[in-house]
Amino acid sequence: MVGCGAVGSLFAAGLAQLEDVEVWAYDLDEAHVAAINAGGLRISGAGDLVGQVRATTRADELPPCDFGIVAVKSMHTDRAMADTAPALRDGAVCSVQNGAGNEELIAGHVRDVIRGTTFPAGHLVEPGHVGWDTRGDTHIGPFEPSPAPMAKVEALADACTRGGMPTHALEDARGAQWRKLIFNAASNAIGALTGLTHGRIAEPPTRDLAWAVMAEGRAVADAQGITLDMSPEELFDFAARKEVAYDHKPSMLQDVEAGRQTEIDFLNGAIVDFGERHGVDAPLNRALTALVKGLERSRA
Repeated sequence: MVGCGAVGSLFAAGLAQLEDVEVWAYDLDEAHVAAINAGGLRISGAGDLVGQVRATTRADELPPCDFGIVAVKSMHTDRAMADTAPALRDGAVCSVQNGAGNEELIAGHVRDVIRGTTFPAGHLVEPGHVGWDTRGDTHIGPFEPSPAPMAKVEALADACTRGGMPTHALEDARGAQWRKLIFNAASNAIGALTGLTHGRIAEPPTRDLAWAVMAEGRAVADAQGITLDMSPEELFDFAARKEVAYDHKPSMLQDVEAGRQTEIDFLNGAIVDFGERHGVDAPLNRALTALVKGLERSRA
């Protein structure tokens, strides 16, 4: 695991349940790493388990690995891959990060790259302990410019599924990735700016804005010839159910509240950038990107 925060911990602890998988985690949070090594990686909430994971803050301690799963914040992808590339050079590396553009950065360091997107979400309770907020599926497939062999994609999907994280191996994962990107662009940016949980964003007065933001994302996906695997609007309403993620704080809101840099450039900013490449304007996504960057600056 490259990055063992909320989402990374869900995968790491799940995979660590398997007798045929040895899990290492690279993370710069010294307290989190120390707690994992002392008592295991605890998950509670939507699932309860403890994974015996070998965690380190030093990339040079990592052994050669067959697979890498990248779960750092998108703005840290390039640095994290530069640090861990020696351990992953002969393996296949999969992104389960938010947004678009991470695979391109990963491909700058390793050959076999897997495109991925995941729905499960969580939050850090304390060092060594992550709360599992939302269950869901993960979709992965070869990253077209630098693809991992399909056999490796299938092997990783099988391991994750056996570890309790249902994962689907696809020949083309772009539709799944862009469905999640479009969903996230509305939920995360609006949540970061308003302080609302996902369920409240899906209600008036922000509901119409969320749908308009997603419509721009759809237009950009269409311009690239990407067929979404399902409706992001339907996913938005599904996640807004009381029993799913009504009270979940979008990760960008969590970042804003913690005073951290957000992933806005890889979400709404990515929709703007890909739109410009394909002649599609996305003014609402551009405005949200500017507003979140302004919020970051005001709290710097």
